[in-house]
Amino acid sequence: MRAAPLLSALATAVPRYRLDQRAVIARVRALFDGVNGLERLLGVFANSGISTRYSCLPLDWYDQPHGWRERNRVYIDNALELLATTTDRVLARARLAPTAIDAVVVVSTTGIATPSLDALLIERVGLRRDVRRLPVFCLGCAGGVIGLARAAEAAVANPGQNVLFLVVELCTLWFRRDGTKSNIVATALFGDGAAGALLSTDGAGPALVASGEYSWPGSRDIMGWDIAEDGLRAVFSRDIPQFVATELGLVVRAFLARHGLRLHDIDRFVCHPGGAKVVTALETAFELNPGALAGARQVLRDYGNMSAATVLFVLEQMLAAAPSWRRALLTGLGPGFSAGFVLLENR
Repeated sequence: MRAAPLLSALATAVPRYRLDQRAVIARVRALFDGVNGLERLLGVFANSGISTRYSCLPLDWYDQPHGWRERNRVYIDNALELLATTTDRVLARARLAPTAIDAVVVVSTTGIATPSLDALLIERVGLRRDVRRLPVFCLGCAGGVIGLARAAEAAVANPGQNVLFLVVELCTLWFRRDGTKSNIVATALFGDGAAGALLSTDGAGPALVASGEYSWPGSRDIMGWDIAEDGLRAVFSRDIPQFVATELGLVVRAFLARHGLRLHDIDRFVCHPGGAKVVTALETAFELNPGALAGARQVLRDYGNMSAATVLFVLEQMLAAAPSWRRALLTGLGPGFSAGFVLLENR
């Protein structure tokens, strides 16, 4: 029987600029003055459940237009900086040197880097020249969960080796100077952040005992990116909360049943908080009492939606606040429309 990979260290990081939601509202109101129905659209800020977020650039950078080339250059520089910080923190908590890492998995959907970020990280933090690399792109908000599953598979395939999992998303870079509803909703929700974890079959920590995915048919228009001349345009349906409330529970029950479990066997639900309405829908899907996903709401309030990185912020919060638990289920939703699951056991 193969040994389960263990989550032996976890760390998060955010960029230097802290955005107060009230300041963002004032800036959006000034930029889009004259847009029909603007005040009604700005209601999404009040209903977002977000107080603060973080950005790799100061708020006044967004006052001017910026094209693909400039945005992506900023993405590479700042993503690498955040990944280096996160790597240092993970290694410090695991009490390992960079040369102890045998494989690295890096997830990101908010920019393009060739050489990939994991290759650039070798020079930056001193990883070994023979480290195995896996860059993962296009998973969107589900990337934190699905990427963690891929890293766990790498750890199982190579017993005793150390696999570094990293995720970075710089969502704020793709703010667009148009007053469309989708852009204003994205501006109200998204922030920047990074997270990382160390996985190995040796050591101590919660065990990743199972993982799974599901993609719904006929749902590809629910979430994703549109490619525009000046960058990436967010696409997400207003029906996402209702879809989550009615469809996700069935899929999660089926996943758990394959492992001989039911919803009431899960002590902690660690969910990517796409937005305040999505968190409420997740509570419905998992038959939880209103307000049960307090950790997800706290992360959303303090950091916003950092796409794939967010669920690891929720996991970090859970591990710090809830020492007594047996099973936790990580969930994330992303383009496809797809869901990812990871089952943790605290042995």
